[in-house]
Amino acid sequence: MDTTCTHCHAPDPTGSTLCVPCTTTLTARLQQLPRMYEALAGHLAPGSSSGQGRAGKGGPAPLPLRVDILDLRAEFETVCGWLSAVHEARRLQVPRLAGDALTRLHTAVAGLLAHMPWIVAWPHAHDLAQEIGDLHRNASSVVDPDPRPRGRRIGHCPAAYEDGVLCGAVLTLRPGEQVVSCDWCTATYPPALWAGLKQLIDADASHASSAA
Repeated sequence: MDTTCTHCHAPDPTGSTLCVPCTTTLTARLQQLPRMYEALAGHLAPGSSSGQGRAGKGGPAPLPLRVDILDLRAEFETVCGWLSAVHEARRLQVPRLAGDALTRLHTAVAGLLAHMPWIVAWPHAHDLAQEIGDLHRNASSVVDPDPRPRGRRIGHCPAAYEDGVLCGAVLTLRPGEQVVSCDWCTATYPPALWAGLKQLIDADASHASSAA
């Protein structure tokens, strides 16, 4: 009987909770997590990212390690939590997850992959796929950043809501596009409005500077 994938909501002829493409994606992401965890270690030093600037004269000394990367690596523990949840749902003994963080991660990944034929029909398969997808995406943004051009930053969206509050989201003209659009409030600015758009952005920026 055909069902609908709980993750991508596409029709699934297998009758599973996760469709075949989502299962394939989840499997691939799980397999990549240990490599990504190791790669994140190379970003722990404060100077390993453009986001870590040099401290100004008289400013505080840089932290010995980047807290954001430490926090991101700690999130990999969720993989172990999911393996424990699978064992509990299947009424199995608590999984043995010993050793350092990387060893535990390898064990958890191998365990989840071994249970994948059961997981695809599990009611919580969507939640598992969602959390692993989020973890994989967050780690990828650091160790495998998207090399594609991100477009030209235009400024902050000057559109106003009904209560008069300005949107303020960053506007970007993406490569190959002819219309500037706001991802937050959905306002659009075709080329005919660009001159006025610049005036509004400059005026808002001037007002913000004078109010600061």
